[in-house]
Amino acid sequence: MQLITPHGGTLVSLMVAPEQAPQLRQRAGRLPAWDLSARQFCDIELLLNGGFSPLTGFMGKADYQGVCSDMRLADGTLWPMPITLDVSEDFAGTINKTDEIALRDAEGLLVAILTVTDKWVPDREVEAQQVFGSTDSTHPGVNALLQRSNPVYLGGRVTGIQMPHHYDYVPLRHTPAQSREFFAANGWERVVAFQTRNPMHRAHVELTTRAAKLAGANLLIHPVVGMTKPGDIDHMTRVKCYQAALAHMPAQTSRLSLLPLAMRMAGPREALWHALIRKNYGCTHFVVGRDHAGPGKDAQGKGFYGPYDAQDLVRQYQEEIDIEMVPFRMMVYVENRAQYQPVDEVADSDTVLSISGTELRRRLREGLDIPNWFTYPEVVTELRKAHPPLHQRGVTVFFTGLSGAGKSTIANALLAMLMEQGDRPVTLLDGDIVRKHLSSELGFSREHRNLNVERIGFVASEITKNRGVAICAPIAPYLETRRRVREMVEGTGGGFVEVHVSTPLDICEARDRKGLYALARKGVIKQFTGISDPYEAPEQAEVTIDTSGISPLEAARTIMLKLEGMGYIGND
Repeated sequence: MQLITPHGGTLVSLMVAPEQAPQLRQRAGRLPAWDLSARQFCDIELLLNGGFSPLTGFMGKADYQGVCSDMRLADGTLWPMPITLDVSEDFAGTINKTDEIALRDAEGLLVAILTVTDKWVPDREVEAQQVFGSTDSTHPGVNALLQRSNPVYLGGRVTGIQMPHHYDYVPLRHTPAQSREFFAANGWERVVAFQTRNPMHRAHVELTTRAAKLAGANLLIHPVVGMTKPGDIDHMTRVKCYQAALAHMPAQTSRLSLLPLAMRMAGPREALWHALIRKNYGCTHFVVGRDHAGPGKDAQGKGFYGPYDAQDLVRQYQEEIDIEMVPFRMMVYVENRAQYQPVDEVADSDTVLSISGTELRRRLREGLDIPNWFTYPEVVTELRKAHPPLHQRGVTVFFTGLSGAGKSTIANALLAMLMEQGDRPVTLLDGDIVRKHLSSELGFSREHRNLNVERIGFVASEITKNRGVAICAPIAPYLETRRRVREMVEGTGGGFVEVHVSTPLDICEARDRKGLYALARKGVIKQFTGISDPYEAPEQAEVTIDTSGISPLEAARTIMLKLEGMGYIGND
């Protein structure tokens, strides 16, 4: 079914009528089921509510190839981002074309039924190069695609049975149809949307209100509350900051609405995608920032995209998509005028004050003053709640190294030192103990080792989130898995300190009380780290310790000094 509403043309609706839902639920109970990942959950919500119009489901192969190569669907419609359902090889092996599968959320609740029209194995390296312009895994979108996505894609039409449910900020979660209805009811014929994944400060308020005045439009603050860049401030905190900032905007001409989008950080393509989505929400103008949706720098320290590439691409297609680009104008605080002004209007004689994102994070870490000219006191209050000084935050100390390197012994010494200090709860997650109590069903394949380490990381992230100290001591032989754990922990706002116990293999083997290395040498134990399976040493560990030359107590003291130097202990 399609909905025709004001402000933006045709919206696609994929939801069934309420009276049909019980019958479809009954049918879905007999179908193969796929549990949606976090990204897929965001994607299906915007498919079902029309935010991804004109898409009617996850892309088939022809649409996927056209979007990757030329930013166009098979019928020629402009669309810059592949929207795909990636599944495991095992699951794909049970599915044929024309089959139906039930799509469920992480809790197993039925969301939709997919009628499969296409099944194929994509070349994800080609996709990364075409969509992101890079195969560098330091790009979070590339990393997610090449390291974390499943190898088989399924395409087909989606039939929605129940919209994804949220319990937070429900009054602020508007569908495209609801947004259009609000604009029409309130006479908002021109609407400029502002995209953000960061808190808003005074400069952003000045920027957006000026952009709205320049366009002669009302203002929609439309932050992303789905998946953003790893390490971003959590959306619960950000929404409180947006609400505080909104109080300083014109009440009758500004609105806050939340967008459940999974960002890819794809720079210019993503900016064009964001503009199309805002068109579906009924907006007529869209602010495109400098390096919009850029992920930062690559492995060589260069930006993945040029600073104005996104603006150039959106400007190129703005007539075709019928939404006008408003370029971001950098605002700076001019002290002698006591006001914000566009940077290109500042005179040489003016005194300009600024605080970078890096500097703001430093002030939060160290509990330093954040001036009123930079942001509102209410925003500072929310940021300080979520990001107290480092010595009040949780931290994970993550050991990695070969079997016999000394990880567990040092971890126990560190545990005693931190417990003696007594200012925060401390938990030790030793690899062998976790395997016994949480992962007893797992073997030692690469897949199972990764799963064991990720379980340790999840528990550590929960401890860290609640401002405790987690000490983890698995072997954790693989770089990518350790990276995932770091992101999991740092995503809570806590710290992550990687300790590489770099004791050489011959020393570890000589210490082996259980005879595991000897059994591995004989081939009795398969896939043994350091013998028949590789150990990928950390590239940038915060601490590196070779226990062949120091005692466990000295090693633990070294880590304590590092934690103190980083600000995680002391400073009371």
